Amino acid sequence: MKAIRTSLQIIGILLLIPAVAMATLRFENRNDDGPSILFPGGELVSGELYSGPEPNWDFTSNIQTIELELEDTGSSRVIWILNADGNAYVVSGYMNTFLGRLWKDWAVVADEGSGEAVIRIDGLRYERQLQRIQSGDELDGVAESLLRKYTGVPVTPESIANQRAAIESGSTWAFRLAPRSE
Repeated sequence: MKAIRTSLQIIGILLLIPAVAMATLRFENRNDDGPSILFPGGELVSGELYSGPEPNWDFTSNIQTIELELEDTGSSRVIWILNADGNAYVVSGYMNTFLGRLWKDWAVVADEGSGEAVIRIDGLRYERQLQRIQSGDELDGVAESLLRKYTGVPVTPESIANQRAAIESGSTWAFRLAPRSE
């Protein structure tokens, strides 16, 4: 009986050490200028703030991830970026599951809050308004861009329709990164 108790204590300590380490790292990173790969960060403060005409977002075709800060929370994360028809988009999958909504809470905050955000790409910050897109013709371009850039699924009319259906059903949430003035 004593051996079982000792074994359980050792297992508990071995599980507790990485849990405390991860919690500490997350806590320490919360006010940093931007996120790390694993943990959300604080506000995006460094880098020039873009001013000028609305950019053509086609340049993001070769960029895998960006930093996104929601102004409602003041926290930032690393996220995928898409472009379609000259517009920029971010997406969040698994949104019809409890764990997905918990893990991707930024999307819920963006949808329910002001949607004001700052993104940082290669050190340049852009003020944006996240606008959730749930229907319309632009979903075809978003679906195709998502398939082409991140999924490895062959891009066919059927795969585009399936990805579009995932967005329309709420399994995947898509947000246009619109200028703040819209």
